[in-house]
Amino acid sequence: MRRLTLALIAIIFLLTDCAKQKKQGLPNIIIFLVDDMGLMDTSVPMLVDRDGNPQQHPLNDWYRTPNMGRLAKQGMRLSNFYSHSLCSPSRISLLTGKNSARHRNTRALHPFTKNAGPHTPEEWNWEGLKRSDMTLATVLRDAGFTTIHVGKGHLGPVGYEGAEPLNLGFEVNIAGANVGAPRSYYGETRYGIDAKDFSPHARPVPGLEKYHGTETFLTEALTLEAKIEIDNAHTNGKPFFLYMSHYAVHVPFDSDPRFAAHYAGSDKAPAAQAYATLIEGVDRSLGDLMDHLLEKGIAENTLILFLGDNGGDAPLGGHDEIASSAPLRGRKGTRWEGGVRVPFIAAWAKPDLKNIWQKKLPIVQGSIHQEIGTCFDLFPTITELVDAPAPAFEAIDGQSLMKILSGEPDTDRRNEFLSHYPNERLVGQGNSYLTSYRKDNWKVVCHYIDDGIGYELYNLESDPQESRNMAASKPEKLKAMIKAMTERLDSYDALYPVDENGSELKPLIP
Repeated sequence: MRRLTLALIAIIFLLTDCAKQKKQGLPNIIIFLVDDMGLMDTSVPMLVDRDGNPQQHPLNDWYRTPNMGRLAKQGMRLSNFYSHSLCSPSRISLLTGKNSARHRNTRALHPFTKNAGPHTPEEWNWEGLKRSDMTLATVLRDAGFTTIHVGKGHLGPVGYEGAEPLNLGFEVNIAGANVGAPRSYYGETRYGIDAKDFSPHARPVPGLEKYHGTETFLTEALTLEAKIEIDNAHTNGKPFFLYMSHYAVHVPFDSDPRFAAHYAGSDKAPAAQAYATLIEGVDRSLGDLMDHLLEKGIAENTLILFLGDNGGDAPLGGHDEIASSAPLRGRKGTRWEGGVRVPFIAAWAKPDLKNIWQKKLPIVQGSIHQEIGTCFDLFPTITELVDAPAPAFEAIDGQSLMKILSGEPDTDRRNEFLSHYPNERLVGQGNSYLTSYRKDNWKVVCHYIDDGIGYELYNLESDPQESRNMAASKPEKLKAMIKAMTERLDSYDALYPVDENGSELKPLIP
């Protein structure tokens, strides 16, 4: 009888909470995504010492990001958070909840052509997302959210459906297209229309004509537009999903004049100084949005998820060096930890445990955790929070972060990350045609094309710089890791590089 009574009480509390959630309405969701921002591109310590406490490093002293610090104080950081090593794969993974090995866009999309290498599998997805693909925006739109895309898309080449975010579940699109890099950050150049020096892959940023000829830096223009769309959704009485996708801090390294004086006296090169101004610019954007939410009285009902789309690209050293992501090795586009580890902060814009949604997701304030998280975990986390699951027939590779963010142990979690790259890279040696797989503190790298490397095996706990390849000295561990990696690849139905005859090059378990 007592058990029955307790069960009835629990059901009553659950129904009461559901009623309160319905009355209070859905929460607002902001994904704040920074292009090419690595784990160390912030003044907020993202790494920890042996006791699990945040550890300051020289790069943390170089950058100025007080608003990231403000967000971190209100929420949780994950020091082992991963995106894929290049932008398009991560962005598609974030919006679909799928590992890039499954959705098969494993390389940054060229705006116009199929940028395949000689060993790239024919079925590689160079067309990006399609209208028929399920995205986070589609799920949230159908659940009653106003879905807003602001900034970089890079989800499909020109002429294909993924180039237009309105085809992908977004009801509003500001400045999103096939563009992977802006031609210019300056309003005076009409964001690249009048620019003289630019990369052949860079394009003018569309849809911001009202700022043409002004001194409005691109990062600020996107922030102003995001605030307008937040106001529109609030006026209409609807919850919003804002995909705030900054073009910064991608090349070109145009110096943001609002912050240039902060770095002018340093001994770093002009490009590194400009990169730092871009970082501070996105930090200002974050702070401006947080302040705007407070002014509108909706901060306590708004969840912010802050992350980068791949490893950092700061011009502070070579691609395979311990430099731009120090103390980690490597940068964007490489197999090293500096190429795939990114900052991640989750917080409510105004902590308030009386808020019914914060009761459901009580993020531990001022905390930093070491569990492995990934960009494709955001999909199941958000859909679980708002009770809007993906259709049962959709394969979701991400794992909800709800328990971790609430400070609860998640004993069912697979503490792993796989980044599959059956493509050729334009930068760095030994970073083409490979798979890297981390499980707990061990990491294995499998090279499919004979480049003299073969397998790499690292213990990231004792060797975070990836300086000691233990593949030869730990044969049993190598075998176990390759086996686990292969099983995960098979579960994703991954494509493999091909040899000169078109035959698949699959991993060989040693």
